[in-house]
Amino acid sequence: MKKLLTSVLLGLTILSSTTCKHPGKEAETVITSTPENTDHISKNIYVDSYGEKIEVTINSTKNTATIHLDGKTYDLKKSDALPEYTASNEEYQYSEIKGNITFLKKNVDMVLFHLKKDKKESGPAKMASY
Repeated sequence: MKKLLTSVLLGLTILSSTTCKHPGKEAETVITSTPENTDHISKNIYVDSYGEKIEVTINSTKNTATIHLDGKTYDLKKSDALPEYTASNEEYQYSEIKGNITFLKKNVDMVLFHLKKDKKESGPAKMASY
């Protein structure tokens, strides 16, 4: 009887060890989503009277301006101390004040680009007659 009991217990142990195996690890799928760009960016291209083009990209969220002029790129930071929209770094300054767009080299006071926007006229004034 003792032999029968040990053989039954041994059989149950082997049977339970083979049937109670946990399922293998499944491959984990990691989905990374890229955050949407929530920066407020405006891009303008201006042409002065000499035909020179300047491309101005302003990131209002990060308070930066990127200027493209004559194949060169200038990265500037917004200056809160100066009026309207003005951005500068150690060497250069960009300003857009009352329709005047100016990009200059600060240490030598040399204007690299200047444009005065024409205000749109509303046509001839109408006068009332009595």
